[in-house]
Amino acid sequence: MVRRALELSATAIILVHNHPSGDPTPSRADIDMTKTIVDTAKPLGITVHDHIIIGKDGHASLKGLRLI
Repeated sequence: MVRRALELSATAIILVHNHPSGDPTPSRADIDMTKTIVDTAKPLGITVHDHIIIGKDGHASLKGLRLI
């Protein structure tokens, strides 16, 4: 993700993915991966604004949940 952001000269990204189970609740892996991306991108001048997870009946925002 960070490599692609650099290739595009992006200064910010928003991560989005779906949960096929339908439950948009972030998993521990979602949270850990997001923190790794944030920590990798920040020193390179790239801000991660949010990570949104789409489910069958709604969505979850890691920023909204104060997880990033």
